[in-house]
Amino acid sequence: MNTSASGSQKNPAPWNKGKVVGQKAPLKLKEIWAIRVRLQMEHRTRELALFNLGLDSKLRGCDLVALRVRDVCHGDAVASRALVVQHKTGNPVQFEITAATREAVGAWIKMAGLRSDGYLFTSRMHASPHLGTRQYARIVHGWVEEIGLDGHAYGTHSMRRTKPTLIYRKTKNLRAVQLLLGHTKLESTVRYLGIEVEDALDIAEQMEI
Repeated sequence: MNTSASGSQKNPAPWNKGKVVGQKAPLKLKEIWAIRVRLQMEHRTRELALFNLGLDSKLRGCDLVALRVRDVCHGDAVASRALVVQHKTGNPVQFEITAATREAVGAWIKMAGLRSDGYLFTSRMHASPHLGTRQYARIVHGWVEEIGLDGHAYGTHSMRRTKPTLIYRKTKNLRAVQLLLGHTKLESTVRYLGIEVEDALDIAEQMEI
């Protein structure tokens, strides 16, 4: 046996040492408003549009950054609803665009002079035509750290999970949340939201089939 080789493998550092693993936490209402107000006060038009649309769309980061202007606009106006084909599953998912988000996105499109066929969130890196997922992740970390939260506990999936979590807590309508997230299986939604088993059973017992 090569003792030097085996010794080098002894007690290797765990891959997750110093990292927060598991589901990224969704934002709470007070945290949403803390970030939103900061972006508004500092006139960070692009980031406000990205933040609001990230919450409303509930899209994965790869789908959000790849949106084109035409995906969310009807003519010159930002639409109240949009339909996007998810990159991961190939399935379409529909989402609402609230009045505040329409205003923010419209302001960004006008400021940036974006065209219908262009990407909604253009990249400032010459090598990429649109904002990258890593860039988006860094922006999200910046938002949460600016309001005093631990950036490692939040990520782009925090943006995707936030509104569905709030909707579920208010309505307990798991099927609605499943549709909004574009999940094909209810079990995926249960795991994604981190719903306790008892909570899921209570819902199941109330469903008549």
